[in-house]
Amino acid sequence: MASDQPAPAAPVPPGDLSEAAFRELYRRLRERAGDAGAQQRGALGRLTPERVVAAAASVGCGRAVSLAAAVETHSAPDSPEPATHRMTAPAPAERDAPGLVFARDRFAMNVHNDVDSHLDALCHVLFDGELYGGVPARTLTPAGAEALSLDLVRDGIVGRGVLLDIPRLRGARWLEPGDRVTAEDLGAAEAAQRSPVGPGDLLFVRVGHRLRRRSLGPWDVTRARAGLHPTAMEFLAERGVSVLGSDGNSDAAPSAVAGVGFPVHVLAVNAMGVHLLDWLDFEALTPVCAELGRWHFLCVVAPLRLPAATGSPVNPIAVL
Repeated sequence: MASDQPAPAAPVPPGDLSEAAFRELYRRLRERAGDAGAQQRGALGRLTPERVVAAAASVGCGRAVSLAAAVETHSAPDSPEPATHRMTAPAPAERDAPGLVFARDRFAMNVHNDVDSHLDALCHVLFDGELYGGVPARTLTPAGAEALSLDLVRDGIVGRGVLLDIPRLRGARWLEPGDRVTAEDLGAAEAAQRSPVGPGDLLFVRVGHRLRRRSLGPWDVTRARAGLHPTAMEFLAERGVSVLGSDGNSDAAPSAVAGVGFPVHVLAVNAMGVHLLDWLDFEALTPVCAELGRWHFLCVVAPLRLPAATGSPVNPIAVL
């Protein structure tokens, strides 16, 4: 017998947040995360040695895949100040010289750009004059960061990575710029891929940015990009995630919060103490995961040793 009850309405994706709603969300997530005194490494405090051992024990075929994009050295709409790389030696006359000659080069990068894969340290995001855990912003000096710097991850980040593929969930190649990933999307992908996200995990969210960029060309991502809705950060808080990475920069544009251009950065780094990995590339990893039917893996992240820095270029490696 057919039910006379109306069918449940399809969920409506959350829209913009008022400043008051965003600040309430910020307060809840910050309160749940605790303070820097109790967790000197932020959310990495959940990444215990036991969880690292378990992640290593899950390696099956031993296949390693990079999650980083190639460094961009050419100007583009999303890379107006690209990294520079030039050979400094050998000189033309030295190339065919007998005996020993060294080839040498020089590299420079604006770490927090909109195209190159990089890690954001916990000192990267200021909000209301404070860093994560209420650390004063005055700890950032011309000489570098005196607290919450890249030095916190000098021994690297090693743990269980989980890739949630949102375009795959929606039956699309990529999400269009401006689209927002919800907590419901993350939960649905988690269930569909049978890869539960848990405490200490490195969560990677694919929006298909790299595939769209390669297919259609680069665009001005400061105006339009796919990313997470700020309320999706409650999913991370509930699961106890330690690191968040994306093939975008996790924030959608236009922002869902007027006056806060990067609300997910504020919530993840400043409120929750979650290190971010921005502008990764999952296009090599996704088919491997699909082939193996396995969306979790050992992940090794090794930033540069820049003790007082706010971030670093990085090449995370997934080992399946």
